[in-house]
Amino acid sequence: MNSEFIVAVHAMVFLHHKTGTISSEVLAQNICTNPVRVRRVMAKLKKAGLAETHEGRANGGYAYYKSKTVTLGDISRALDVQFADSSWHSGDRDNECMIASGMSDFMDSLYGKLNEMCSDYLNTITIADVEEYLKKKKDPVHTQNSAQDLLFHQSRW
Repeated sequence: MNSEFIVAVHAMVFLHHKTGTISSEVLAQNICTNPVRVRRVMAKLKKAGLAETHEGRANGGYAYYKSKTVTLGDISRALDVQFADSSWHSGDRDNECMIASGMSDFMDSLYGKLNEMCSDYLNTITIADVEEYLKKKKDPVHTQNSAQDLLFHQSRW
């Protein structure tokens, strides 16, 4: 996974929270990153139909499709995120040893299953869910709950 996913989730939650069009400069300031980086990520989300853009010098920027329910899974697919991956494999498929010849296939299968499980889980979390979690976290009554408690239980919000 790379930081594009983090930028995209942050931007989409901010856009969901706000009304109207938000410039890449305002998004970048809220995300604490560069506007160019925001524009690159948002272009991918727009291409996937997850965000809308409005052009214009004074009112140009991005907006959240209020009629859509966007999940973190949608965002990960738009960015082609692989949560578990490796560019290096141990062993050698041509080696006579069953361990050396079979390990890379096993690891590829494992990574594939982990990515599938991550995607399935992320499909259950909407942008609205994230915003709701952040609202509750801001509430002093809920500050004792940790992110793990909220994210990994059936009734996470």
